[in-house]
Amino acid sequence: MKKEIIIIGSGFSAIAASCYLAKEGHNVIVYEKNTTIGGRARQLKKEGFIFDIGPTWYWMPDVFERFFADFEKKPSDYYDLIKLSPAYQVYFGIRDFVTISDNLPEIINTFEEIEKGSGKVLQKFMAEAQSNYNIAIKDLVYRPGISPLELVTTETAMKVGQFFSNISREVRKRFNNQKLIQILEFPVLFLGAKPQDTPAFYSFMNFADFGLGTWHPKNGMYSVVLAMEKLAKELGVTFHTNANVEKILVKDKKAIGIQVNGEKMLADIVLSGADYHHSETLLEESHRTYSESYWEKKTFAPSSLLFYVGFDKKIINVEHHTLFFDVPFDEHAKSIYDQPEWPKEPLFYASFPSITDESAAPKDKEAGIFLIPLAPGIEDTPEIREKYFNIIIERFEKLTEQNVKNSIIFKESFCVNDFIKDYNSYKGNAYGMANTLFQTAFLRPKLKSKKVKNLYFTGQLTVPGPGVPPSLISGKLVSDLITKNTN
Repeated sequence: MKKEIIIIGSGFSAIAASCYLAKEGHNVIVYEKNTTIGGRARQLKKEGFIFDIGPTWYWMPDVFERFFADFEKKPSDYYDLIKLSPAYQVYFGIRDFVTISDNLPEIINTFEEIEKGSGKVLQKFMAEAQSNYNIAIKDLVYRPGISPLELVTTETAMKVGQFFSNISREVRKRFNNQKLIQILEFPVLFLGAKPQDTPAFYSFMNFADFGLGTWHPKNGMYSVVLAMEKLAKELGVTFHTNANVEKILVKDKKAIGIQVNGEKMLADIVLSGADYHHSETLLEESHRTYSESYWEKKTFAPSSLLFYVGFDKKIINVEHHTLFFDVPFDEHAKSIYDQPEWPKEPLFYASFPSITDESAAPKDKEAGIFLIPLAPGIEDTPEIREKYFNIIIERFEKLTEQNVKNSIIFKESFCVNDFIKDYNSYKGNAYGMANTLFQTAFLRPKLKSKKVKNLYFTGQLTVPGPGVPPSLISGKLVSDLITKNTN
């Protein structure tokens, strides 16, 4: 039966859900508080430079292919993909870096050169990681997180030990070289937790990295947002921007619509793709499933301090994606998870999309994005942002052996306060809720409200978790649940 469905927010999960629900014949309207759609994956355009404000890594291309295939489409119908070669580079000191190739045989050779015997070890480790990927990404993550039994399969029964070990332990069993260890621990940071707190089963992220490679959509990640918007509109979805949802309307314990910009909009079903915690604050307290103390106890993925920088020259000695691991990893991690504070010596990441994509910057200029992972909820002031920009740019100059400060045309920043203001993000987190053992699958906040009928949620605080591919999957899961409950 055709339903009137309102969706709050227009991030990846919300747009994905809108496509699936419209395909089922429902009338779907999306309300976005910002001036453009995309949620955290918006764009910044300035002086001929174009930056992805949010996600910059395109991993797990098969998930995107599966999404578009559900509508008898392909990603290539909407955007062009470039496989990055090399995938990325990691600095450990001056003239001390490791370049990760775009294919596994070359990566195996790189490992062997750094630590004798590690090539064969990596080959075996990657076979296990691929096995985990096939179980997780092709099956488990497409389950709605309703029951613990979703995790019980013949395949997972054989790997139960991996849920009670962790990535850090498993990597360190196999490799001795600290550089190789850090490179192998890096991908799970996308899951939002320390490697020590991430189940070993999540080594499937290493297969996503080394096995499937790192890609760049031409014109940036926002081209994926525009592709999904185009698909949604082809299916009949309507989008409204500058539409701030102030309240979820409930009558007789049933969601009946929203209040947006002071006006009531009625619907049969309300689905929120906005921050889960914020979404529940749009309800009266008696209608909320999760208390403030519930959220306080959860482990959240980091926030970030980001800088978007226009340079008046090309930057050298870097790749499209470059990581700077020249300071102690564990100390930075403690400042995020154990004792929230600004890190004394921050690790950071830099992306230069204009190395690959000429649309990102004017000719002979460079677009640079710099990111420092931070604890959510910490103090955020212009003075602190400036201090940390100087810290990382001085290290950047030293490590890459070039002067760039005098070549800066402009810089814009984005941090905790902006995540709260623009996305109503809980404590200004950037990536959602971490995928720790006790925050996995059925242990995450539910897609369907327990207290309000016809109210649903999607996005990185629910299943399957943080990241762009999981967001696409979350949109599918919640739409399947709505379809099941409305038939």
